[in-house]
Amino acid sequence: MSGLFITSTGTEIGKTFVTAALCHQLCAAGKPVSALKPVISGIEDDKMAGTDTAAIADGLGLPLSRDVVDLISPFRFRAPLAPVMAAKLEGRTLDYGAVIDTCKAALAANPFTIIEGVGGSFVPMTEDRLVADWIADLALPSLLVTGSYLGTISHTIATVDAMRQRGLPITAIIISESAPTGGDPHPDLTETAAQITRWCQLPVATVRRLEGDRAWRHAPDLLTLL
Repeated sequence: MSGLFITSTGTEIGKTFVTAALCHQLCAAGKPVSALKPVISGIEDDKMAGTDTAAIADGLGLPLSRDVVDLISPFRFRAPLAPVMAAKLEGRTLDYGAVIDTCKAALAANPFTIIEGVGGSFVPMTEDRLVADWIADLALPSLLVTGSYLGTISHTIATVDAMRQRGLPITAIIISESAPTGGDPHPDLTETAAQITRWCQLPVATVRRLEGDRAWRHAPDLLTLL
Protein backbone atom coordinates (compact mmCIF):
# COMPACT_ATOMS: atom_id res chain seq x y z
CA MET A 1 0.00 0.00 0.00
CA SER A 2 1.28 3.44 -0.90
CA GLY A 3 -0.29 6.65 0.27
CA LEU A 4 -0.20 9.83 2.29
CA PHE A 5 -2.40 11.24 5.04
CA ILE A 6 -3.20 14.95 4.92
CA THR A 7 -3.68 16.31 8.43
CA SER A 8 -3.42 19.69 10.10
CA THR A 9 -3.17 21.71 13.29
CA GLY A 10 -6.87 22.65 13.17
CA THR A 11 -9.91 23.18 11.01
CA GLU A 12 -10.25 25.56 8.05
CA ILE A 13 -6.47 25.58 7.67
CA GLY A 14 -6.10 24.45 4.06
CA LYS A 15 -6.05 20.63 4.00
CA THR A 16 -8.48 20.37 1.09
CA PHE A 17 -6.64 23.05 -0.88
CA VAL A 18 -3.47 20.95 -0.54
CA THR A 19 -5.28 17.68 -1.30
CA ALA A 20 -6.93 19.06 -4.44
CA ALA A 21 -3.66 20.69 -5.56
CA LEU A 22 -1.73 17.44 -5.13
CA CYS A 23 -4.39 15.49 -7.03
CA HIS A 24 -4.34 18.02 -9.85
CA GLN A 25 -0.54 18.09 -10.04
CA LEU A 26 -0.19 14.31 -9.96
CA CYS A 27 -2.82 13.89 -12.67
CA ALA A 28 -1.12 16.55 -14.80
CA ALA A 29 2.18 14.70 -14.39
CA GLY A 30 0.54 11.48 -15.56
CA LYS A 31 0.89 9.79 -12.20
CA PRO A 32 -1.99 7.61 -10.96
CA VAL A 33 -3.67 8.93 -7.82
CA SER A 34 -6.87 8.39 -5.89
CA ALA A 35 -8.08 10.47 -2.96
CA LEU A 36 -10.60 10.22 -0.15
CA LYS A 37 -11.95 12.57 2.46
CA PRO A 38 -13.98 9.73 3.94
CA VAL A 39 -15.30 11.61 6.97
CA ILE A 40 -16.76 15.07 6.44
CA SER A 41 -19.02 17.24 8.58
CA GLY A 42 -20.94 20.43 7.88
CA ILE A 43 -22.34 19.09 4.63
CA GLU A 44 -25.75 18.41 3.07
CA ASP A 45 -26.26 15.90 0.29
CA ASP A 46 -28.32 18.29 -1.84
CA LYS A 47 -25.70 21.05 -1.62
CA MET A 48 -22.44 19.40 -2.67
CA ALA A 49 -21.22 22.08 -5.08
CA GLY A 50 -18.39 24.08 -3.56
CA THR A 51 -17.68 21.54 -0.82
CA ASP A 52 -14.36 19.92 0.05
CA THR A 53 -15.61 16.73 -1.59
CA ALA A 54 -16.34 18.65 -4.79
CA ALA A 55 -12.86 20.20 -4.80
CA ILE A 56 -11.19 16.80 -4.46
CA ALA A 57 -13.35 15.32 -7.22
CA ASP A 58 -12.41 18.26 -9.44
CA GLY A 59 -8.72 17.80 -8.63
CA LEU A 60 -9.03 14.19 -9.74
CA GLY A 61 -10.88 15.19 -12.91
CA LEU A 62 -14.06 13.40 -11.80
CA PRO A 63 -17.67 14.59 -12.16
CA LEU A 64 -19.58 15.49 -9.02
CA SER A 65 -21.98 12.56 -9.31
CA ARG A 66 -23.58 10.74 -6.39
CA ASP A 67 -21.33 7.75 -7.00
CA VAL A 68 -18.23 9.94 -6.86
CA VAL A 69 -19.44 11.67 -3.68
CA ASP A 70 -20.08 8.27 -2.06
CA LEU A 71 -16.63 7.11 -3.15
CA ILE A 72 -14.71 10.14 -1.85
CA SER A 73 -16.77 10.97 1.26
CA PRO A 74 -18.95 8.05 2.35
CA PHE A 75 -19.31 9.19 5.98
CA ARG A 76 -21.13 12.54 5.92
CA PHE A 77 -22.65 14.61 8.71
CA ARG A 78 -24.66 17.82 8.59
CA ALA A 79 -23.38 19.70 11.63
CA PRO A 80 -19.99 21.47 11.27
CA LEU A 81 -18.60 19.79 14.38
CA ALA A 82 -16.11 17.10 15.34
CA PRO A 83 -17.42 13.78 13.97
CA VAL A 84 -18.23 12.38 17.42
CA MET A 85 -20.43 15.42 18.12
CA ALA A 86 -21.92 15.73 14.63
CA ALA A 87 -22.89 12.06 14.61
CA LYS A 88 -24.50 12.31 18.04
CA LEU A 89 -26.75 15.16 16.86
CA GLU A 90 -28.12 12.83 14.19
CA GLY A 91 -28.58 9.93 16.59
CA ARG A 92 -25.71 8.11 14.91
CA THR A 93 -22.28 6.79 15.79
CA LEU A 94 -19.41 6.97 13.34
CA ASP A 95 -18.38 3.39 12.48
CA TYR A 96 -14.64 3.73 13.01
CA GLY A 97 -13.93 0.21 11.78
CA ALA A 98 -15.78 0.95 8.54
CA VAL A 99 -13.69 4.10 8.06
CA ILE A 100 -10.48 2.08 8.41
CA ASP A 101 -11.76 -0.66 6.07
CA THR A 102 -12.76 1.95 3.45
CA CYS A 103 -9.32 3.55 3.54
CA LYS A 104 -7.46 0.24 3.42
CA ALA A 105 -9.53 -0.92 0.47
CA ALA A 106 -8.64 2.26 -1.45
CA LEU A 107 -4.98 1.93 -0.53
CA ALA A 108 -4.93 -1.69 -1.70
CA ALA A 109 -6.73 -0.96 -4.96
CA ASN A 110 -4.69 2.02 -6.14
CA PRO A 111 -0.98 2.71 -6.73
CA PHE A 112 -1.11 5.89 -4.62
CA THR A 113 -3.92 7.15 -2.42
CA ILE A 114 -4.26 10.43 -0.55
CA ILE A 115 -6.41 10.30 2.59
CA GLU A 116 -7.54 13.66 3.93
CA GLY A 117 -8.44 13.78 7.59
CA VAL A 118 -11.11 15.81 9.34
CA GLY A 119 -10.17 18.84 11.44
CA GLY A 120 -6.81 18.64 13.18
CA SER A 121 -4.71 15.65 14.14
CA PHE A 122 -6.33 15.35 17.57
CA VAL A 123 -9.99 15.84 16.74
CA PRO A 124 -12.24 13.15 18.31
CA MET A 125 -13.78 10.85 15.73
CA THR A 126 -15.60 8.63 18.23
CA GLU A 127 -15.72 8.41 22.01
CA ASP A 128 -12.43 6.48 22.02
CA ARG A 129 -10.67 7.35 18.76
CA LEU A 130 -8.88 10.51 17.60
CA VAL A 131 -7.70 11.39 14.10
CA ALA A 132 -4.22 10.47 15.37
CA ASP A 133 -5.48 6.91 15.98
CA TRP A 134 -6.82 6.84 12.42
CA ILE A 135 -3.39 7.83 11.08
CA ALA A 136 -1.71 5.18 13.21
CA ASP A 137 -4.11 2.43 12.15
CA LEU A 138 -3.43 3.17 8.47
CA ALA A 139 0.35 3.30 9.09
CA LEU A 140 0.71 6.18 6.64
CA PRO A 141 3.13 9.10 6.73
CA SER A 142 1.47 12.48 7.13
CA LEU A 143 1.72 15.81 5.40
CA LEU A 144 0.95 18.42 8.07
CA VAL A 145 -0.86 21.55 6.91
CA THR A 146 -0.71 24.60 9.15
CA GLY A 147 -1.61 28.27 8.85
CA SER A 148 0.43 31.47 9.06
CA TYR A 149 -1.77 33.20 11.66
CA LEU A 150 -0.42 34.59 14.93
CA GLY A 151 0.10 31.56 17.18
CA THR A 152 0.67 29.02 14.43
CA ILE A 153 4.29 28.38 15.42
CA SER A 154 3.24 27.16 18.85
CA HIS A 155 0.34 25.12 17.43
CA THR A 156 2.60 23.53 14.83
CA ILE A 157 5.39 22.64 17.27
CA ALA A 158 2.84 21.18 19.70
CA THR A 159 1.17 19.08 16.99
CA VAL A 160 4.49 17.80 15.63
CA ASP A 161 5.67 16.94 19.14
CA ALA A 162 2.43 15.11 19.98
CA MET A 163 2.49 13.15 16.73
CA ARG A 164 6.12 12.19 17.24
CA GLN A 165 5.36 10.94 20.74
CA ARG A 166 2.79 8.63 19.15
CA GLY A 167 5.32 7.44 16.56
CA LEU A 168 3.49 9.06 13.64
CA PRO A 169 5.92 9.98 10.83
CA ILE A 170 5.55 13.40 9.20
CA THR A 171 6.90 13.80 5.67
CA ALA A 172 6.76 17.59 5.54
CA ILE A 173 4.88 20.68 6.67
CA ILE A 174 2.95 23.01 4.37
CA ILE A 175 2.20 26.49 5.66
CA SER A 176 -0.98 27.71 3.98
CA GLU A 177 -1.09 31.49 4.28
CA SER A 178 -3.97 32.55 6.51
CA ALA A 179 -6.35 35.38 5.79
CA PRO A 180 -5.58 38.52 7.82
CA THR A 181 -7.84 39.02 10.81
CA GLY A 182 -8.90 42.37 12.16
CA GLY A 183 -6.60 43.78 14.83
CA ASP A 184 -4.00 41.01 14.70
CA PRO A 185 -0.62 41.46 13.04
CA HIS A 186 -0.01 39.26 10.01
CA PRO A 187 3.28 37.46 10.66
CA ASP A 188 5.80 37.31 7.83
CA LEU A 189 5.31 34.03 5.97
CA THR A 190 9.02 33.52 5.27
CA GLU A 191 10.04 34.12 8.88
CA THR A 192 7.22 31.88 10.12
CA ALA A 193 8.53 29.12 7.85
CA ALA A 194 12.08 29.66 9.11
CA GLN A 195 10.98 29.31 12.73
CA ILE A 196 8.91 26.19 12.05
CA THR A 197 11.80 24.65 10.12
CA ARG A 198 14.19 25.38 12.98
CA TRP A 199 12.00 23.96 15.72
CA CYS A 200 10.45 21.02 13.89
CA GLN A 201 13.43 19.93 11.80
CA LEU A 202 11.24 18.97 8.85
CA PRO A 203 10.96 20.11 5.23
CA VAL A 204 8.66 23.15 5.09
CA ALA A 205 6.89 24.59 2.05
CA THR A 206 4.72 27.69 1.88
CA VAL A 207 1.61 28.41 -0.15
CA ARG A 208 0.62 32.04 -0.59
CA ARG A 209 -3.06 32.82 -0.19
CA LEU A 210 -4.84 32.42 -3.52
CA GLU A 211 -8.34 33.69 -4.15
CA GLY A 212 -10.96 32.64 -6.65
CA ASP A 213 -12.64 29.51 -7.92
CA ARG A 214 -10.37 26.45 -8.17
CA ALA A 215 -7.46 28.45 -6.77
CA TRP A 216 -5.70 25.17 -5.93
CA ARG A 217 -4.96 24.82 -9.65
CA HIS A 218 -2.46 27.65 -9.23
CA ALA A 219 -0.65 26.29 -6.20
CA PRO A 220 3.15 25.99 -6.39
CA ASP A 221 4.68 22.61 -7.16
CA LEU A 222 4.04 20.39 -4.14
CA LEU A 223 5.16 17.11 -5.66
CA THR A 224 8.73 17.56 -4.40
CA LEU A 225 7.36 16.96 -0.89
CA LEU A 226 6.10 13.46 -1.69
